[in-house]
Amino acid sequence: MKRLLLILIATALPIAAMAGASRLSAAPTSAAAARLAPAELPRATQAGQTTQWGHVKSLTRKGRHYEMRFDPGLFLHGVTAERACGCKPVPNDYYIVDESHRLLTYIVPANAPVTVITRGVSATRITVAELAQIVRGKNPKHRRLLEPTAGFWLRIGAKYPNPALALDQQYQP
Repeated sequence: MKRLLLILIATALPIAAMAGASRLSAAPTSAAAARLAPAELPRATQAGQTTQWGHVKSLTRKGRHYEMRFDPGLFLHGVTAERACGCKPVPNDYYIVDESHRLLTYIVPANAPVTVITRGVSATRITVAELAQIVRGKNPKHRRLLEPTAGFWLRIGAKYPNPALALDQQYQP
């Protein structure tokens, strides 16, 4: 009987430990899912979609969507960043190449998710309409924006007109 009890305990402990570990790595709660940690950028894309980094220069309402003028750049890390800047180590572990300043035009649905970085390095979800005002130098909800002019990651749709499906601000120390 004692031996059976020891076998049960020996079997139960690893199972309980695995159950606890799976709880730790489970999908976040809905409240946690609403926040996007800055370190998780850029977001993963579906097949055919692309991701691009750069600066939002303007957002103008055009009927049911917005038209965005976007200055693309390259957000580099690692050896690529070291060779591009000619320095080692790279300050803050990234280097930005933004040579042309050519503005690209993207359509942005009015309901596209937008994430900005607020003080305390928190990701805060806002609307495209609010971002349009922030880009124009206003702050209608008086958010404690960490860096209003920091770059954004765009998730770009795979089908015409290839809209910007999501905009996520990149934390830049």
